[in-house]
Amino acid sequence: MIRILNYIGGEMVPAIDGGWLPNPEPATAQVFSEIPDSGPADVEKAWMAARQAFPSWSVTPLEDRFRILHRISEGIETRMEDLAMAESRDNGKPLWPARKVDIPRAASNFRFFATALLQFASESHEMPGEAINYTLRQPIGVVGCISPWNLPLYLFTWKIAPALAAGNTVVAKPSEITPLTAWMLAEICREAGLPPGVLNIIHGTGPRVGEAIVKHPGIKAISFTGGTATGARIAAVAAPVFKKLSLELGGKNPTLVFADADLEETLRTTVQSGFSNQGEICLCGSRLLIERSIYTSFRDAYVERVSRLRVGDPLDTETRVGALASEAHLQKVLSYVRLATKEGGTLLCGGQQVYPEGRCRDGWFMQPAVIEGLGPACRTNQEEIFGPVVTLQPFDTEEEAIALANGVRYGLATSVWTRDLKKAHRVAAALESGIVWVNCWLLRDLRTPFGGMKDSGVGREGGWEAMRFFTEPKNVCIRL
Repeated sequence: MIRILNYIGGEMVPAIDGGWLPNPEPATAQVFSEIPDSGPADVEKAWMAARQAFPSWSVTPLEDRFRILHRISEGIETRMEDLAMAESRDNGKPLWPARKVDIPRAASNFRFFATALLQFASESHEMPGEAINYTLRQPIGVVGCISPWNLPLYLFTWKIAPALAAGNTVVAKPSEITPLTAWMLAEICREAGLPPGVLNIIHGTGPRVGEAIVKHPGIKAISFTGGTATGARIAAVAAPVFKKLSLELGGKNPTLVFADADLEETLRTTVQSGFSNQGEICLCGSRLLIERSIYTSFRDAYVERVSRLRVGDPLDTETRVGALASEAHLQKVLSYVRLATKEGGTLLCGGQQVYPEGRCRDGWFMQPAVIEGLGPACRTNQEEIFGPVVTLQPFDTEEEAIALANGVRYGLATSVWTRDLKKAHRVAAALESGIVWVNCWLLRDLRTPFGGMKDSGVGREGGWEAMRFFTEPKNVCIRL
């Protein structure tokens, strides 16, 4: 049994009240570790450590800050295999994408923002003959970072790295469902020479730890990735006390397939975009919109490929769909498949719980589901499922495709597949979506702004957007 610990003031410590929470492995349903059942007292202790560390960290020379963050990146790379194994075990995802995507991206996040802090610049504005104005961008102070369970270390570092690069100190909460790699990151940070208190990691539940972070009067900004309902709760708590907020929330992402697309490439990538990470990525394309003239042929080819996706042990290199992150989440996703049939949909493949042979026979697996015949207003096409479920809808015109794509409360990401460049530009401009991929999916440049419209969030992450969020601009006007 592994006992994960909080990281406060540079030390690994249990919860103050001594409580523990079980942490099961999704692929086997067996508890393999425990995490501290922390609460407001632990958050207060972490804030005090962060507050004490802030004055010196905020004025640490940029080159020194760069070297420490770069060493953290190197530490992640050095422990790549251990971290990938831990991520797969903790989350249920296949091991191969953890090796290929999750852990390398966590290292890239620290490397990117380590370099960015050396390049971060501000503005000056001359008033000829009168004055010169310049903008100081100063760290906020103690900030809170709350990350989700679907891409645990990937998204945890996506928040922490820019916050530290900008000179803030951090109180961070990883998901209680996937705490293992955050605990391992704490040790990497110690080895890299990150001063005590600069980063503090508190494990526990959202109602006890997350709520305490959001409510704490000394934590001046919150960066959160997770569900829209939780984001609304955070906004309600934080707005009256004027905290800065960055909320990356849910998605119900459309994929638009026009008849002139490269169909082979489109098929390959849309299967990937629908079911990567068991569909547990906020950017997954869960609504597949297909031009009617190719609908039948594309549907049949798509269903055939999805039916061949191997579901099973995450450690098997042939596995393409691993375990869902928790039993409660599995039951939620299965309930949407049942709902779809009640709403009049036709289940073309999958949708059943799977019981692999061997060590994973009790794990939380399901066969990827493809559903057609549902209207755009039904719940299955409107609500975020966040699992291996994709619905198909035909369209006749470009205008109808855009209307279907925009006809949900979310606006995070869209993929457009067409060989017509003019059409691609027109459609991209008309979509209510923070990200539009044309003839690709999940192709990310860390310099670009990341975030959603409508109920998919507030603010943007990535590149200079993240560095700006984690700093306060101050105008200085000097009369000549």
